[in-house]
Amino acid sequence: MQLDIDIMGWPAGEWEALAQRAVGAAASVAAELSNDRLCVSVLFTSDEEVHALNREWRDRDKPTNVLSFPMMERDELLELIPDGPPAMLGDIALARETCARESEEKGIGLEQHAAHLIVHGILHLAGHDHVHSDEEAEAMEALEITALARLGLSDPYGDRT
Repeated sequence: MQLDIDIMGWPAGEWEALAQRAVGAAASVAAELSNDRLCVSVLFTSDEEVHALNREWRDRDKPTNVLSFPMMERDELLELIPDGPPAMLGDIALARETCARESEEKGIGLEQHAAHLIVHGILHLAGHDHVHSDEEAEAMEALEITALARLGLSDPYGDRT
């Protein structure tokens, strides 16, 4: 998968490499994401910018940690053949202040939380959801947990033993 990454106002760090690893981990648990034609835009930005995007595109007048803007329906993604021109899967945007506050509340590093949110956002772009049913939520969380484990990161939802 090809990534177009923009970083605005985030602290110094290896954000591009983190995004690459997180997307790779997501693709390792959701085969539909392993098509080399896919392109995704990842924006590391401010609460102010994410708030504006959320208000404009989702009619929600507040910032949030991550937004996903799919540009392809799930059935289109599943039918995408390996040969051909690049195909835009969608955009995700992460809000620095919200992510930093949440990572502090969870007692984890900003990088770990950002990796989780990128995996979460990419899975949304692939058509996975956690809103419509408990079953969908559990399935999406299981994919996230497995992807994060492949990055050496702990279960963000707590112990599931």
